[in-house]
Amino acid sequence: MSIRLTALLLLLVVSCGSLYAADARKVEDIRIVGLERVSKGAVFAHLPVDVGDRVKPGIETSRIIKSLYKSGFFDDIKLGFDGNTLVIKVRERPAIANITIEGNKSIDTETLQEALRKAGIDKGRVFNRSVLDSIERELREQYLAQGKYNVKIASKEKPLDGNRVDLAIDISEGVVTRIRRVEILGNEHFSDEELLKNFNSGVPSWWAFLSSKDKYAKQKLEADLEILRAFYMDRGYLNFNIDSTQVTLTPDKKDLYITINVSEGERYTVRDVEIKGKTAGKASELADAVKVTEGETFSRAKIADSIREMKDDLGSEGFAFADINVLPRIDEENNSVELDFIVDPGKRVYVRKIMFFGNSKTRDEVFRREMRQLEGSWYSSTKIKRSRVRIQRLPFVETVNIERKRVPGRDDLVDLEVTVTERLAGSFSAGMGYSQAEGLLINLAFSQENAFGSGKRLSVNFNNSSSNTIYSVSYTNPYYTIDGISRGFNAFYRKTDAGKLDVVDYIADRWGLGMSYGIPLTEYDGLRLSLNYENIVIKTSDRSPAEIKDFVDVNGDKYDEYTLNATFTHDTRDRTVFASDGNLQRLRLEVAAPGSDLDYYKLSYRNVLLFPFGERFTLQGMMDLAYGDSYNETTDLPFFEKYYAGGIRSVRGYRANSLGPRSVSTDDPFGGNFRTLASLEFFFPAPFAKDNRSVRMGAFVDAGNVFTDYDDFDENELRLSAGMSFEWLSPVGPLVFSLADALNDEDGDSTQQFQFSIGASF
Repeated sequence: MSIRLTALLLLLVVSCGSLYAADARKVEDIRIVGLERVSKGAVFAHLPVDVGDRVKPGIETSRIIKSLYKSGFFDDIKLGFDGNTLVIKVRERPAIANITIEGNKSIDTETLQEALRKAGIDKGRVFNRSVLDSIERELREQYLAQGKYNVKIASKEKPLDGNRVDLAIDISEGVVTRIRRVEILGNEHFSDEELLKNFNSGVPSWWAFLSSKDKYAKQKLEADLEILRAFYMDRGYLNFNIDSTQVTLTPDKKDLYITINVSEGERYTVRDVEIKGKTAGKASELADAVKVTEGETFSRAKIADSIREMKDDLGSEGFAFADINVLPRIDEENNSVELDFIVDPGKRVYVRKIMFFGNSKTRDEVFRREMRQLEGSWYSSTKIKRSRVRIQRLPFVETVNIERKRVPGRDDLVDLEVTVTERLAGSFSAGMGYSQAEGLLINLAFSQENAFGSGKRLSVNFNNSSSNTIYSVSYTNPYYTIDGISRGFNAFYRKTDAGKLDVVDYIADRWGLGMSYGIPLTEYDGLRLSLNYENIVIKTSDRSPAEIKDFVDVNGDKYDEYTLNATFTHDTRDRTVFASDGNLQRLRLEVAAPGSDLDYYKLSYRNVLLFPFGERFTLQGMMDLAYGDSYNETTDLPFFEKYYAGGIRSVRGYRANSLGPRSVSTDDPFGGNFRTLASLEFFFPAPFAKDNRSVRMGAFVDAGNVFTDYDDFDENELRLSAGMSFEWLSPVGPLVFSLADALNDEDGDSTQQFQFSIGASF
């Protein structure tokens, strides 16, 4: 480049710089005019210039105005200079003073207001006229989710003093758009009825008048399409495809028709199954976990179950992050598939720390002693699941969740975070209740299932009814030893007027002391041993039957009893209150020890089986057998130890204690030496409290009776009933109701359809 050209360019640059300097102004101050609610600091935060900068009219000022508009605070912005002072004149957008919503019925106002808040529309917020469109759009989404496609929403603004506005929203909800038909086209191997029976969208049966199945929602239809896809994939149709879905509204938007076009493809079978990769020494266990066998129809669900069980098997040995993939080799010509399960167990993982959260009342050690997974040992999914169940079974725990967290920088260590939700663990109450069996109940009680956060149980009770007066105190330490042996003490006084229980007439005064030990035998089995002393005084009256008077004449009316009790329990239930899965078996033997005034024994067996159906539905089967008799010189099982049946806790639909043998002289229920009970009950959430886990309902069938002796048992004498139940663990005590019909009552039986107990022991 020549010297002359270089000089010319330098001259041009200097000239342009001088021209810019002549037009630009150095900002020595900034003045903002028109602010009412917006602070100066908020304006300066959006201002792209500062004192000392040079501002040239044109591009620079346009950039300033554009930046301030983006703040959303202003309707109008003007710039000017007063000397070297930059003057910014603004007109603020109005603020929302109030929002009123009218016409809404199916969605409450609070829900709609929350939807508006999420969209940035609330009292005190800056109002932008474009917000009216946002209001209508957001509220319309709420109604479309409910299937109301003909909803009409009108929004209006009303100016107020102080640069404020009121927003009024008028809603005409219309009617819910109903699905009138769901049709599947292209299906040859399965009928529409078979494919649609598991859909959540469709036309409900004629009897399901409360069903919402015909209410359309896009998300619900998408879930149904996945159900349809899974149906075919679980039956071998690997190439199944949903070609298209048409949703058609009638012109009045009241009815809706859904058409689903599918291509089924061919059905595939499994030709070969292999497990490849690293099996961590568990090849046989992994092979047993595979649910897919050669020659059967391909099933995606079985493959998923196989992977889950294989991961559980590896997880129980410390491989917490095992990776299992299935590689299918498809033979299109023969419609078959070979499956390779590729196993990568990863590193064995150890548990570094176990931390507890959510326990504001209970000490960590109470939960830690229930943990079967220990710190420092390898991770075991089996032990963690069992730990969760054991903590969940504690009476002062509502819910338990155990999460694993990787230790940063380590791929062989995890921490466990155990989060618990505690329920009320203790109470002091004074109240009244009513039981059809015992009449009015007056109760004073102090109960603490978790005394001082230690997990120890302490209770003091006074109960008074027309038939029973009871004073009792008990204390149990569930971990008397570190191995989980429990120890407990109890003392009681009980006065019973049996005549007011609708059985034979006598009065029994009883008081006693006892000590017990609970010994865990296995994870699910335990043995409880107890030694008790009891003093019993019997008082008869003119109304007492001859059977009682004869017993008292021969055996006396005052007894000192030393009883030994042994109870074996097998318990795999997931929780102790409202259990939904598992099995409870209890075998109990009570024997009067040498030195007692009366010699007798009682043997009972109870078996409860629970089968879950989904998360909140449970089928429970129960069987209960009990037998007692005397030995040595005692003439019979003492009448105050005999068995009774009937009532809300045995055979519902029959009056409490009314079944079984009766006194020959008074025809009052006398009880028997042999009792048999059975029940089948299906529990489900109450329709009006689906999310409340303290409430449940049931449909049941009961059977049972009491016999003089086991030799007198006659299956034709078993009484049957069927009905509905309702149970609520209320804050004031358990409430139990049943409505039952006696199915085979005979002359002399005392039936009772509606039975209840409020405040009695649960």
